[in-house]
Amino acid sequence: MAYEVNLGHRSANVELLNRAGNHVFLDIDGRKYDVDIVMVENGVYSILYNGHSYNVELIEGDSSKKFIVNTFAKTFNVEIVDAESKYISSRNKGLSVEEENLVASPMPGKIVKIPVKAGDKVIAGQTLIVVEAMKMQSEFKASHDKTVLEVLVKEGDTVNAHQLMMKLE
Repeated sequence: MAYEVNLGHRSANVELLNRAGNHVFLDIDGRKYDVDIVMVENGVYSILYNGHSYNVELIEGDSSKKFIVNTFAKTFNVEIVDAESKYISSRNKGLSVEEENLVASPMPGKIVKIPVKAGDKVIAGQTLIVVEAMKMQSEFKASHDKTVLEVLVKEGDTVNAHQLMMKLE
């Protein structure tokens, strides 16, 4: 299983190649690492690599994919970027004040439901449109109280990635 791991301003591709008990074989940016990892207490790990011992503390951040990693001498902010994280990032990409008034599909999918129509006043959190992609339904909700200006798709339509579906005011 491969992941992109952001460590401060650096990004690394990390793949778990094999695991047998405490013995872990990793590929990090094309280099192979054979390490022994043991959790010595909740959130604290002892790592043996190449004859050296390292102690690492992992503290979960504001999501299950963000961590604060403490070593003896340094602290790092770490984020694991998997398919779900990339999808959420793509979905929220470029949400500036102007773009909050545009609802676009982050990936190809099918319009399942549109519970609003042009001219409707919507409140923050109200569902605007439901899109199904990869057998998963995503509800797009109003970020603030707004008015639906234009609905550019209809139920049953297939949409492309980043296709504009609705305009708000």
